[in-house]
Amino acid sequence: MNGTSVRHRVGPESRHYAWDNSLKPCLRVASGDIVQFDAQDCSGGQITTSSTAADILSFDMATIDPVFGPVYVEGAEPGDALHVTVLEARTADWGWTANIPGFGLLADEFTAPALIICRLGSDTRASAEFLPRVHVPLRPFPGIMGVAPAAPGEHAVVPPRATGGNLDARDLVAGSTLVLPVEVPGALFSCGDGHAAQGDGELCGTAIETAMTIVVRLDVVKGTAPRWPRFVTPGPLRPQVDAAGYEATMGIATELEEAARAAAREMVDHLAATRGLSRPDAYLLCSVCADLHVSQIVDEPNVSVSLYVPRGIFA
Repeated sequence: MNGTSVRHRVGPESRHYAWDNSLKPCLRVASGDIVQFDAQDCSGGQITTSSTAADILSFDMATIDPVFGPVYVEGAEPGDALHVTVLEARTADWGWTANIPGFGLLADEFTAPALIICRLGSDTRASAEFLPRVHVPLRPFPGIMGVAPAAPGEHAVVPPRATGGNLDARDLVAGSTLVLPVEVPGALFSCGDGHAAQGDGELCGTAIETAMTIVVRLDVVKGTAPRWPRFVTPGPLRPQVDAAGYEATMGIATELEEAARAAAREMVDHLAATRGLSRPDAYLLCSVCADLHVSQIVDEPNVSVSLYVPRGIFA
C-alpha cells in the first residue's frame, strides 16, 4: 500500500443480485485506491437474532447473496488483471448457520430446516461457541469477490465463474490477494457474503454467515489476466487449530462428489456417536470448520476424499 492511496466507501444501498456488465457503477476509483464495502449478510437481512428454524421455510432464495458495487477501476481493460488485496474483514457481533432444505452436499438426507445463531464478539481472532462445549475459530473473509463477465445480460451470483464471484475460498482472509481476469472496461468489481468461519467445502451450503465490513485495495496490472482466479495467502493457514491434530473420515467412489458425500456422511455419524451431537448439529458443524481434501484422483477407477475436523474445537 502506498501513502497516496485514496479511501472510498460503498454502502448497502448498492446491493444487486446478478453479475451484469450493463450495471451503472456506484463508484469510480483509481488503481491503488482503497474501498470499504458495508455488506449485508447473505440473507440480505432475512435472518435476525430472533429467527428460528421455521423461518428458513419462508426464505426468499431470489434475494440471497446480494453483492455490493459495482466499482469501476480506472485503467482496467480486458486482458488486464485486477489484484484485490483484502485489508480488513470485520464481522458483525453475531452470525448464523442454516440447513436450507434442498441445498447442500447431503440435501437428500437432511430435509428439515435447521438454524444455529451464535455470538461472535468483537475480537476476530477469537473462537465462537457454535454449540455447547464446541468452539469454532473465527477466520473472517468475504465469500464473494468478482468482476463483471464480458457476456451480456444477467448472470447468477451463486455459482462461481472465471471472473470470480461466489468462490467461498476460506483462505481469502485479511492479508490475502485475489487475482481476477478483467473482461470489461473498468472491471466492475463487487463483493459480499461475509463469513466469520467456514470449512473447505461448506458442506451444508452455509458458513457462519454475517454482515461484514470488507476493506480492499484494487490494483490493475496490465496485460496479465489469468485464465481462472488465483490468490496468495499471508501466512500459515490453520495456526488456531493445527496443534491439537485432526480426526478424518474417508469416502471412496468412482465419482468425486459421491466420494465427498461418503466422507461427509461418515463424519456426521462419527461425531454423533463420539461427541454426543445430533446429526443435524454435526452436519452444520462440519460446514463451518471441517475441510474436504481430495486425497487421490489418479488411482482409477476410484477417487478418495477425506474430511478433516480439528480436534481442538472440542472442550
